[in-house]
Amino acid sequence: MKNTALTHVHESLGAKMVPFAGYNMPVQYEGINVEHETVRNSVGVFDVSHMGEFLIEGENALELIQRISSNDASKLEIGDAQYSCMPNEKGGIVDDLIIYRVKEHTYLLVVNASNIEKDWNWIASHNGNHAEMRNVSDNYSLLAIQGPKAVEAMQSLSSVDLAEIPFYKFKVADFAGIDHVIISATGYTGSGGFEIYCKNDEVEQVWNKVFEAGKDFGIKPIGLAARDTLRLEMGYCLYGNDIDDTTSPIEAGLGWITKFTKDFVNKDGLLKQKEDGVTRRLRAFELDARGIPRQGYTILDEDGNKIGTVTSGTMSPSLKKGIGLGYVNTGHTKFGSKIYIEVRKKSLPATVVKLPFYKQ
Repeated sequence: MKNTALTHVHESLGAKMVPFAGYNMPVQYEGINVEHETVRNSVGVFDVSHMGEFLIEGENALELIQRISSNDASKLEIGDAQYSCMPNEKGGIVDDLIIYRVKEHTYLLVVNASNIEKDWNWIASHNGNHAEMRNVSDNYSLLAIQGPKAVEAMQSLSSVDLAEIPFYKFKVADFAGIDHVIISATGYTGSGGFEIYCKNDEVEQVWNKVFEAGKDFGIKPIGLAARDTLRLEMGYCLYGNDIDDTTSPIEAGLGWITKFTKDFVNKDGLLKQKEDGVTRRLRAFELDARGIPRQGYTILDEDGNKIGTVTSGTMSPSLKKGIGLGYVNTGHTKFGSKIYIEVRKKSLPATVVKLPFYKQ
């Protein structure tokens, strides 16, 4: 079990620690609902240093990234970030990721912790033109400072105007007394804020200064459990739940990051899916009765026939009702459609809804 550079800090704060993607991670401190509301209303900090970071460099870097990713990375200017996924050859997804263009021929790929080795091997297997690849995952830490008060609370820590960093842009700048960190507006909560990439030996200083700067704004440490409820209220996909090696970007509603104007792995297969249609789609639903949907629960039609499976579900702290995502047969995917979720042998009525669940 790996530790992050801040594991001892979380333990000293009384965090409940759990194994997650091979790391010892804080799942909660005070409780999921309190932490969730902190991020929605003020500012909270996540240690997400378990995420993987790859540097792809050299004149053939873009060519490699274009081949393995679904989105069009040629559109990226220096200082841009892009959400994308890596299709496999069988119609599924190797992983979803964020691509940062750091310099002319330098790209940072941020991947899911559980997929670091798998992703590295996949990208390397397509690196026929020998772009330079470096796995720097074990050298870097990542803090997500999230919430509507994040910019105001953190502005004293940087000479950069944090409010001027648009969504999915980043700056390499000073922060919390460290000269060169990545300050990135690529949050996973839907409540604003940014993420800080720094070296492992710098992150404790950054953490301490962040909490000092935020103390008048009600800042709190936040665990992975609240991160999951926050992302689910926005309808953001979680790899291993809502997308995996067997789900296609077209089925998952990720057609917007699948650009057929370039060549990439399984382009033809996914284009055929787009043109011919798919038999199931990822859909959001709200329970019409009291209950909590969970991953793996069966989705039924009004006659009790199985029409899908829940991939993510929770009791929404903001909406105070059961919400979820699941793959549903295409005859039942229209917004407003009535479906049923099998919760503990009861069929609870639910409605297919548009995302996000949480609207500010």
